[in-house]
Amino acid sequence: MQKVLVLNGPNLGRLGSREPDIYGALDFSELTAAVESAATKLGLSADVRQTDSESELIAWIHEAVDAQQNVILNPAAFTHYSYSLRDAAVQITKAGLKLIEVHLSNPHTREEFRHTSVISGVATGVIAGFGSDSYLLALAQLAK
Repeated sequence: MQKVLVLNGPNLGRLGSREPDIYGALDFSELTAAVESAATKLGLSADVRQTDSESELIAWIHEAVDAQQNVILNPAAFTHYSYSLRDAAVQITKAGLKLIEVHLSNPHTREEFRHTSVISGVATGVIAGFGSDSYLLALAQLAK
């Protein structure tokens, strides 16, 4: 069974209580359960993680590259300014793996500072604006 790392950046551990009008009512444990269930149905194994630490997120990306695992990444606020995360993320696609950037909301319909992603340019694809279904769509793509 193909293992996929599903990595989540800062503040996503606060899902359900943090601006549910933007990010939805699911809390992080419910999102994790939905992703793991969908992955199993698609013949994948999802390892879902969340951190508020940029360095931990980068270490997990290095781990994925070393283990030859595809990655679904919601970089959250790091999307807009973390060049160190971008430098780590490029290693995924350079290794012949897939990196799918996901967002619960559509950053392009929000504040202007959210319109630029330093990750998108090195990602295999981007899925945004479908709430928790953004993750499920990314899993479906990886299962192909």
